[in-house]
Amino acid sequence: MSTFKAPKGTYDLLPPDSAKYLAVREAIAAPLRGSGYGYIETPGFETVELFARGVGESTDIVTKEMYAFETKGGTKLALRPEGTASVLRAALEANLHRAGNLPVKLWYSGSYYRYERPQKGRYRHFSQVGAEAIGAEDPALDAELIILADQAYRSLGLQNFRILLNSLGDKECRPVYRAALQDFLRGLDLDEDTLRRAETNPLRVLDDKRESVQKQLGDAPLLRDYLCDACKAYHEEVRELVTAAGVTFEDDPKLVRGLDYYTRTTFEFVHDGLGSQSAVGGGGRYDGLSEMIGGPALPSVGWALGVDRTVLALEAEGVELELPAATSVFAVPLGEEARRVLFAKVTELRKNGVAADFAYGGKGLKAAMKAANRSGARYALILGERDIEEGVVQLKDLESGEQTAFGVNEVVAELESRLG
Repeated sequence: MSTFKAPKGTYDLLPPDSAKYLAVREAIAAPLRGSGYGYIETPGFETVELFARGVGESTDIVTKEMYAFETKGGTKLALRPEGTASVLRAALEANLHRAGNLPVKLWYSGSYYRYERPQKGRYRHFSQVGAEAIGAEDPALDAELIILADQAYRSLGLQNFRILLNSLGDKECRPVYRAALQDFLRGLDLDEDTLRRAETNPLRVLDDKRESVQKQLGDAPLLRDYLCDACKAYHEEVRELVTAAGVTFEDDPKLVRGLDYYTRTTFEFVHDGLGSQSAVGGGGRYDGLSEMIGGPALPSVGWALGVDRTVLALEAEGVELELPAATSVFAVPLGEEARRVLFAKVTELRKNGVAADFAYGGKGLKAAMKAANRSGARYALILGERDIEEGVVQLKDLESGEQTAFGVNEVVAELESRLG
């Protein structure tokens, strides 16, 4: 027994459950790869200032949840709490926006870190798949990303998720709403921390999950009543495009996101089977983020979907994913000569795309057959001394128990035929 354990609020992905996580990642990424998005991978840590500027100095993520540290050289770094700022930083550093083909469309997959109170669906280390379309202001891009996320979830068999949609306005109309919201919040019975947040980032108060706060927000002014004509027209086109694609959504005038960089379109995917941590993913438009981190004006939109939360949603609905067998054929050699012959056959099967494993460690027949059954393989290849003399190998169907002898040089073709 090891004396070490995974840190609090983290988890290990282990077989066979880890296959579900891989399948979810693949399902989310598949529509993106088919829509012009290229893969990007960024470091697991960045300078603290990138997140302070991009995510927002007043956000809980920056003030309470970031894992920040100082290197021996005095550089202040942070484990990445989200993906968008890192992806945009990388795109700007590599001058991808100057290649003449905007928007730059990127997708990513990785681990992210936030210091939070661990609970089901909320971990200190979590996995996301995300997508960003950088450098174009077009309602069709916003709609595209919502549709692709919906497509990914549908492909997994998820049914009971909802899409919440709102507009946060832009730099023209949001300041007017911000002032109106602050006036409203100042008249409420709020604690000092919440009042302080109302002065620095009043929209975040709308996202406060505490019942004592929410019950006072019933008459809060709604941003939709303050949208300028341009933002209204933009949002209406997003709604029309998503609707025309057959994707159902709910207008949520109180929906805000926990990051400062969002403008105009904002959306969230929620699943009511997950309890209080109902969000499985979300995103929106962030037209000013590039300038916040020192780049040129690059209107952009993106989302991130939680792999962990999506797996929990699948479990809540009782959805069983059709996962490829980890092993289709398990080889059981009896004796040294059989080991050499069957190892060569296993290698040949693998080269031909058949998942195959081998009874390592010189197991006897009984122990080796137990290992074959535990592997989940459909077939066992069994080779003993008499089989070698006769030039055959025994092929056993582990489901039916039927066993047939085939020529050593015929068995690979036979297995390929049976496994399709």
